[in-house]
Amino acid sequence: MIDIHTHILPGLDDGAGSLEDSIALAKQAVQDGIRTVVATPHHHARGYYTNAEQIEIETAKLNDELDKRGIPLEILIGQEVRVYDDLLADLEGGLLSTLASTQYMLIEFPSSNVPRQADELFHELRLLDITPVIAHPERNRELAGNLRLLEDFVEAGALAQLTSSSVAGKMGRKLQKLSLEMCKKGLVHFVASDAHHAINRPFDLASGYEAIGKQLGQAFVDYYQLNAERLVRSELINREAPAAKRRLIFW
Repeated sequence: MIDIHTHILPGLDDGAGSLEDSIALAKQAVQDGIRTVVATPHHHARGYYTNAEQIEIETAKLNDELDKRGIPLEILIGQEVRVYDDLLADLEGGLLSTLASTQYMLIEFPSSNVPRQADELFHELRLLDITPVIAHPERNRELAGNLRLLEDFVEAGALAQLTSSSVAGKMGRKLQKLSLEMCKKGLVHFVASDAHHAINRPFDLASGYEAIGKQLGQAFVDYYQLNAERLVRSELINREAPAAKRRLIFW
């Protein structure tokens, strides 16, 4: 499996705090069946600021350490970028990282609302041949309360990434129900762990896929896993989600 949203790099944000924390996460990822992860430290959120050069250096160092320890996990560079006024200028200045150095950028909204400039920002990104990937839309209060807003973003060309713990029910039944509804409506294109810490916010990608398989069918699991592979290969993402199978109960 491939996980496109993780906070595995040490000391850059609220994810792994040390090298040993990163190693613990890496071992957990391998146990979960993951072979490749994209490191996506926060930028311009929660007081954390990172840049592309810093992320590239730390990613190379962690890959070297994993190789020395015989841990079969590959780390790719990335970034989780909160919407802010100078985002486009910083992108053109080479300060921001895309996911796995592709044309896809992981974009985060505040948890409470959708920024007013989001529509214009996404339009400008597309003019630069950058496709925005909305991180965990199910955890945004405004999108959760009005799925039509997310539909508008997707119809305009954006993609969306669901958190595995949300759909697995580990963040509550209400959030699980919403996550599955987003999947059914074709508003989700990726599932990722958003792993931060081996104990508090672990890799649980497998459990997310397991829940999706049970509720919606294996075709959805295959769809999300294939899209993750396409992303890291810088290929076009399949936007047509499979149809959810209806469960029939007979008495």
